Amino acid sequence: MKNRSIFLFLLLILFFVVDANAQLFYSQSPLAHTFSIVARDSVTGEMGVAVQSHWFSVGSEVTWGEAGVGVVATQSLVNISYGPRGLELLKNGLTAQQAVDMLTKNDDGRDVRQLAICDSKGNVAAWTGKNCIPSAGDIQGDEFSCQANLMLNDKVWPAMAKAFEESKGQPLAERLIAALEAGQSVGGDIRGRQSAAILVVKAKSTGQVWKDREVDLRVEDSDHPIKELKRLLKLRRAYDHMNAGDLALEHNDMKLAMKEYSTAESMFPDNAEMKFWHAVTLTNIGKLDEALPLFKKVFAMNKNYTILTPRLIGVGQLNVDDAGLKKILAQQ
Repeated sequence: MKNRSIFLFLLLILFFVVDANAQLFYSQSPLAHTFSIVARDSVTGEMGVAVQSHWFSVGSEVTWGEAGVGVVATQSLVNISYGPRGLELLKNGLTAQQAVDMLTKNDDGRDVRQLAICDSKGNVAAWTGKNCIPSAGDIQGDEFSCQANLMLNDKVWPAMAKAFEESKGQPLAERLIAALEAGQSVGGDIRGRQSAAILVVKAKSTGQVWKDREVDLRVEDSDHPIKELKRLLKLRRAYDHMNAGDLALEHNDMKLAMKEYSTAESMFPDNAEMKFWHAVTLTNIGKLDEALPLFKKVFAMNKNYTILTPRLIGVGQLNVDDAGLKKILAQQ
């Protein structure tokens, strides 16, 4: 216990001294007046952060997260270092509240900062500086925090909290976007809309970052960023099925591949690639006649698939004889 206290004391000194230059003056900080949510899924343990703002590429500044550690939203006149440093504090055993306190205490620009942290245990904490542009505020609930500044009114963050609570039972990413939609529906950013982002990380780290990020999507510049973010999330879900279909193909499980590709294709029926692999899987399980109408649609959408199709035979991904291949290519 004594050793831990000494360690935390030294950690405090390290952050106050080494990183002081990152926090001395807020006039150089980028602007990201915005509304966001940080949260943990009590069932899966996943943690996520989502944000919208009238500012270009808001996700590159506001959203931070690491599997098994926590998530951070740093906004208003952004101190970007709050993101990586907040995660580092959590990794060293501090709670969300302790991390928020440490980060803001040594920051001369704290009065124009807004910060929220959710740790791996579901503890949440937030800071809204007294000079954040109104309407500004934050609200905490069970394993989540909503925060906003430069809003049209003070209804934004309570509406976000309500939507998040009422969407319980849905996947975390969908709940986070529901919160953003609610914030926008009651007024949102007083300047309008431009960009949005969402990041969801696993409950525990695998040591492989590419596997630990369940969702990592950004809309950098759009008239309707939340709508586009929602579309991208749906597309991500569809491609998750595509990836599962690819894995099934690797294990020669054609029925499972068929199921996964069919699910993806049904979610985005105008996506040529999804339709193509659906047709390929049908062919590989002996249902060429059912596949032919799909090939016809794909070839009409993109003629390059007529070049790709025969190439699959040589690498064992399309099981069809010469007669069957002729039937397929006749669909162009």
